Amino acid sequence: MDAKVLNASIAYVEALKRSMDKGEAGGPGDVGEAGGTDFGAILKDTIADTIDSVKGAENISIKAVANQANITDVVTAVANAEMALESVVAVRDRVVQAYQNILRMPI
Repeated sequence: MDAKVLNASIAYVEALKRSMDKGEAGGPGDVGEAGGTDFGAILKDTIADTIDSVKGAENISIKAVANQANITDVVTAVANAEMALESVVAVRDRVVQAYQNILRMPI
């Protein structure tokens, strides 16, 4: 995994948190009067959870180097973090693909 991707993900989540804290409206994830689920909020929570799992895997790996954690715990934590990151990347790829398909549509 590239560290630049992780840093960009962290920066994106922090920017989302700042925009949510300011109460900025009119973003692409806003919900209309009909109600429903805010896609931006779901995406933000998912990315935050992914970052937390990656950081947790790093912490367990550091503990394993200091003989304070079992290797099974390290493998499990890294596998969970990898699966979460792959899921986020797959969703990102699908969103980009959908955006490109929209751009190709005739007007």
